[in-house]
Amino acid sequence: MAANIKLKFQVIDRVGAMAQIAVVLADKDLNILAMEVEKRDGATFVYLDLETGPQSPLQEAILSSLEAIPNILSVVSIRTMPQERREKRFKVVLDSVSDGILSINEEGELTTINRVARGMLGLTDRELVGRNLRDLDFPDTSLLSCLDGRTYHNVKRSISHGNRRARFLASSQVIRDSKGRIVGAVEVLRDIKGLHEVASAVAGEPQVTFDDMVGQSPALRQAIAFAEKVAPTDGIVSIRGESGTGKELFASAIHVASGCRGPFVPVNCAALPENLLESELFGYVGGAFSGAKKEGRAGLFETAKSGTIFLDEIAEMPAALQAKMLRVIQDGKLRRIGSNEEITVNARVVTATNRDLEQLVRQGRFREDLYYRVNLFPLHIPPLRERLEDIPLLAGHFLFQVNARLGLRARQLTAGALAKLRSHHWPGNVRELRNVIERAAILSGREEIDAESIRFSFEISRPDGVAAAAGGTSLAGQVEQLERRVIAEALQLAPSKRQAAKMLGLSHTGLLKKLKKYGMG
Repeated sequence: MAANIKLKFQVIDRVGAMAQIAVVLADKDLNILAMEVEKRDGATFVYLDLETGPQSPLQEAILSSLEAIPNILSVVSIRTMPQERREKRFKVVLDSVSDGILSINEEGELTTINRVARGMLGLTDRELVGRNLRDLDFPDTSLLSCLDGRTYHNVKRSISHGNRRARFLASSQVIRDSKGRIVGAVEVLRDIKGLHEVASAVAGEPQVTFDDMVGQSPALRQAIAFAEKVAPTDGIVSIRGESGTGKELFASAIHVASGCRGPFVPVNCAALPENLLESELFGYVGGAFSGAKKEGRAGLFETAKSGTIFLDEIAEMPAALQAKMLRVIQDGKLRRIGSNEEITVNARVVTATNRDLEQLVRQGRFREDLYYRVNLFPLHIPPLRERLEDIPLLAGHFLFQVNARLGLRARQLTAGALAKLRSHHWPGNVRELRNVIERAAILSGREEIDAESIRFSFEISRPDGVAAAAGGTSLAGQVEQLERRVIAEALQLAPSKRQAAKMLGLSHTGLLKKLKKYGMG
């Protein structure tokens, strides 16, 4: 059975030594698989990877014959060829970077693919290197076009494998030899989510992603899957859902997943008067109206350049603005108030409403042509009552947040508390649940948060006031709960504990004692 022998020679005359080595190798029935020559500090080293034949003697005899050659200063057995060491170091480096990297030679054969690229592309076959890209089940073979001299930069791609969807930006570069001939190409894949996380860290503003959404119910998972599928497109998404279901969170996650390089700009169309909404959206030139800035001002559509503008409560947009909105969405152009000059805008549009747009169209309160423009991808967010199995996860998530924010002891909800939460109809949806959990965390003085601490809005708004919120506990217990609530509110309003103490009419030490008493940090 053939065996491999790897040797390192230090030689005087390389040409003469190689001729003599070749004679010995032929005599000993040895084949050369690989050879490397290295010059270092004035010395010449030759590395050979040999394969034994049927007539080859033992390794000791081979070494003795080679050591007898006059032009050889030394010969030793080695375990790894220099090229093997370089390749292993190169592989470790490639597998350590956060980007996906793959390369091909001039024939289109895969020469390199790192661990990250395999994960992004959903490739599990270990034997990929050496195979032609044309013969592999690759989701995209754009890299082959680089062999004709073409390249691409930050091209958005979205690939599904199983229940997971990978989104990344692909860039390529050709590889040329010393004479400028194309001998291969390399592609770099950058994860869009990772890029947005870096951008958020630099900007100091957290960005919501689909991974941040809490819940495992089929209704929620279905909504997320649809949003993930349409996010990489430039189509308008119309988010439908009751108040408090998290429409803005979905809009933000769509923005992150889209790969848009610009900002996420939310606008509440119901919160601004008609004249102010128009100037906010489209901007104005200097002197356009009384009180306008002399230099004018860019609108939010311009601010959202290369990003996403989120039009929340679009059903509340005045009729006069709907026609102008249609022009912007349809042609990507607008005029600032007081200007005749058209400005081209390229913001991705996402809308949201808790109203029945179809009914508003029938009533003539929402333009039919605008409806069809914004309703390309209708996304329905399920109400909380349709995803009751998510309540324990959401409640635990909100409880952790309020404990961390207010410095409260980590506590848990009892089975009775969870049962009460599940039995509620949740007209305010996830927003209402967050408020209920925050209220319970602040008012409950127990180690665990039980059903008595879970109080809905209709329970705390009764005429008996504090007694209703306290759940019928003693006067001392009611006073304690009220004191905890007042302290917690002061801590939220004041920039420091010292300022909170001053606001409450307490000494700094006195406030610290009460915080320790109530386990509030």
